[in-house]
Amino acid sequence: MSPEPVGVAPEDTPPQRDLTAHPRVSAVLETLALHHIRPDLRQLPDAVRTARAAADALGVTPAEIANSLVFVSVAPDGRSAPLLVLASGGHRVDTAKVAGLLGLSSVEQADPDFVREHTGMAIGGVAPIGHPTRIRTVVDASLGRYDTVWAAAGHSHTVFATTYEELLRITFGQSMDVA
Repeated sequence: MSPEPVGVAPEDTPPQRDLTAHPRVSAVLETLALHHIRPDLRQLPDAVRTARAAADALGVTPAEIANSLVFVSVAPDGRSAPLLVLASGGHRVDTAKVAGLLGLSSVEQADPDFVREHTGMAIGGVAPIGHPTRIRTVVDASLGRYDTVWAAAGHSHTVFATTYEELLRITFGQSMDVA
């Protein structure tokens, strides 16, 4: 089933609730507006908690999905902080490689509570922006191969179209080969 722009539903399906007022989606839209971006926001009929599910819903390849993955990064002095990696849905993040490139002692997958604490969002709907505070962000360089990439918009039923360059700009992210 093809996703519809928010607020537009095919005649043969019941209307979905408009998620633009959801607090996390609202935070994403506000952040995009601060960057003068009017996104192509899509509300999907089902939750898309994986890059494969999002790709299938949008009719694109998983590689065109900017998967927001939150990690716990540990600095050489032992301090930990969240690290957001916007990885192509076609890649697995090599955490040892990312840690080495960033000069960190380690990078480990965060648990759901850590993700929600630092992003305000649940796994499956974590957007690259709209968090309570700015999170250090790495953007997978392979996303630059695509004219359009799709990212979660703060809820597991919402996504928005963007570009690699736009992701770097709006997240203040660092480009890196993460695979």
